[in-house]
Amino acid sequence: MFRLFALFAALFLLPLAAQAQRIPSHCIALADNGVPVRLAGLSLAEDEVAITYVGHSMYLLETHGGLSVVTDYSGGALDSDGQPPDIVTMNNSHSSHFTEYTNPATTHVLRGWGRNGKAAEIDLDLGEMLIRNVTTDRRGYGGVVPDGNSIFIFEVAGLCIGHFGHLHHEPSEEQYAIMGRLDVVMAPVDGGMTLDLPTMIRVLKRVRASIVLPMHWWGNYTLDEFLAGMRDEFVIEELGPEGIIVSRDTLPLKPTVKVMRPSYAAGDPG
Repeated sequence: MFRLFALFAALFLLPLAAQAQRIPSHCIALADNGVPVRLAGLSLAEDEVAITYVGHSMYLLETHGGLSVVTDYSGGALDSDGQPPDIVTMNNSHSSHFTEYTNPATTHVLRGWGRNGKAAEIDLDLGEMLIRNVTTDRRGYGGVVPDGNSIFIFEVAGLCIGHFGHLHHEPSEEQYAIMGRLDVVMAPVDGGMTLDLPTMIRVLKRVRASIVLPMHWWGNYTLDEFLAGMRDEFVIEELGPEGIIVSRDTLPLKPTVKVMRPSYAAGDPG
């Protein structure tokens, strides 16, 4: 019933450009042991997604049908860009991962934390894209906050794209199962504010996504330490700020860490 309601709402609230049919994904398979960013208006094929690293934990996803999504959105340059994203996701561990102020033109603001003692439940079907979440606990000043973080999953163009948010612990077996098989994963690799690096590396090697996109890193030393722990099983590619275009047909044959430099240099480098 909820899925039907979400689909009904999407059909009436989104522009016609966003009503493309979603290419089926394989997400239900279980997981195994500074220059301001502009929304590009790219000409993408139906099975392609453009991914750009904005900075910190913000990534911009753009689709063939014209949808734009920004993860762990905290406003800033994108809010005053003149072409705000259609959808934003947020986590509230720190103010650099959410904002109370969004552009009225942003159609969906998806908060990864619950209210009134209830966990956030997100299952938004936009036709071309399905967005869902898997809640995890996070550390707070007063102790553990149950379901205080969300891993967001974007099913689009036949791909399963995951964003770990402010992950503080290894997912449970149930959380791995709900998360499903990921083609692309955006992972915080600071090694301190979020999950420690040995555990994060173990999680990523278990998930074994075709593409790993590091985020939330505090400088080259932290990033290099993460990359050193991944080199035995993953190819390492250093990229610039131009972003990537991904499709199922162009996923790398061997799992690859793609290091993108932030497109909007504001504060720390990651």
